[in-house]
Amino acid sequence: MIAPDLPLIDLHRHLEGSIRVATILDLGHQHHVNLPADTVDNLRPFIVASDSKPNVMAFLMPCIQWMVGVLGDTTACHRITYEAVEDAHREGLDYLELRFSPYFMAQPHQLDVAAVVEAVVDGAQQASRDFGLKTNLIGIISRTYGAEAGWRELEALLTKRDDLVALDLAGDEINFPAELFVEHFRRAREAGWQITIHAGEGVNTHSVWQAIQLLGATRIGHGINVIEDHALMNYFVKHRIGLEISLTSNLQTSVVPSYAAHPLRKFVDEGLLVSINSDDPVMSGIDLRYEYEVAAPAAGLSSADLRRVQENALTMAYLSENEKQHLRDRALHR
Repeated sequence: MIAPDLPLIDLHRHLEGSIRVATILDLGHQHHVNLPADTVDNLRPFIVASDSKPNVMAFLMPCIQWMVGVLGDTTACHRITYEAVEDAHREGLDYLELRFSPYFMAQPHQLDVAAVVEAVVDGAQQASRDFGLKTNLIGIISRTYGAEAGWRELEALLTKRDDLVALDLAGDEINFPAELFVEHFRRAREAGWQITIHAGEGVNTHSVWQAIQLLGATRIGHGINVIEDHALMNYFVKHRIGLEISLTSNLQTSVVPSYAAHPLRKFVDEGLLVSINSDDPVMSGIDLRYEYEVAAPAAGLSSADLRRVQENALTMAYLSENEKQHLRDRALHR
């Protein structure tokens, strides 16, 4: 189902949801974290989702707490980043955009947030060199901690402004709307970053409109509820706003009841610029190939649809036209 003559691209993958179970166990031992199990096989059920949860936050907790809870120092942050890029390379990805919330990662052990950013940047750059996988980083403001914490997170991310390509807003979309972060994202745009926002994931389309009109989003993460507003869908088409879809994640967070009920096929038919992504591959128990080969066909996508979506990912990527052409050429001649 994956077109071999096109680059395989993941634009929406969270570092914190990509930590190997074995690494969680190892880091837990190193940093004296009381994990719920003491072997990889016994720990896996606490990390990898086995069924759907009622909403996004219920899906994330407590799994994500165990994952970031073992980040006892910046060496651990460097390690998980390096391994995440290595794993993406082993999947056969040609380009990865990896996003992370340094404030969220720093909280369990009160790490210096800027030092976390530096460790992630160094880990991604080292792995990219070692494995030949082009990797760009997207910083996240975790809206769940509120606007003031958002400023601290943004300032930490800006210490590596030239090593990041975009800023995202993620977390509790219901209780922390985009309007609280307008100035944060104005500052990010002034820094030269692109803007992609988690919106419309179980929250009405007002959240998506805010992400675009108030924060300047050129891409939206998830955006499932865009299907409810035909004017908004037309706006996406007219302005070529990208929609980052993660099929299995949307099923596991009960945003949709089944693959077949997912609006992705409708988005494709309506001409929206949509891509398929993994979101939190370890937590979801999937990789990007699974999303293309199992989840997307179950959602009703044909081979031609999948090819278009794979092409869309390259169009949406935060890359220069020269970099995009390089990926096209490399895929065509491999």
